[in-house]
Amino acid sequence: MARSTPEISPKPLMHPSFICAGSTLLIAGFATDAMYWDTSNWQWANSSAWLIAAGLVLALIATIALIIDLLAGRAGRINWISFLLVALAALLSLLNVFIHSRDAWTSVVPQGISISAIVTVLLLIAAVRGWAVTTVRAPAIGDRL
Repeated sequence: MARSTPEISPKPLMHPSFICAGSTLLIAGFATDAMYWDTSNWQWANSSAWLIAAGLVLALIATIALIIDLLAGRAGRINWISFLLVALAALLSLLNVFIHSRDAWTSVVPQGISISAIVTVLLLIAAVRGWAVTTVRAPAIGDRL
């Protein structure tokens, strides 16, 4: 009688879900920038600033989760293209949150909405690539799961 071996499933990475959640907030920031540009209602500008700030908090949590994934041995090599896309989006969003701290129309138009659009494009490319900035490390024979 043949002995069947159980399938080995690697532990899931933590950082992609935080990247996805933070990206959702940053992309929503672009949507609220567009609403402010269309309506001039100041509450849309306030919403944009809060969404971008919350997206940056989740970007920080994603960075911590990435470090934990690397130290715990769950993650493989860093995929530099995805890493640079997400890192550039985070850095531009940091600049964007400072732009959104201005008063009135200049908090969004033209620099704020332009940076939000660039960030949205970068994050959509990262979404197509799967949100993970590392490869999944395949478990070696003898690894305990």
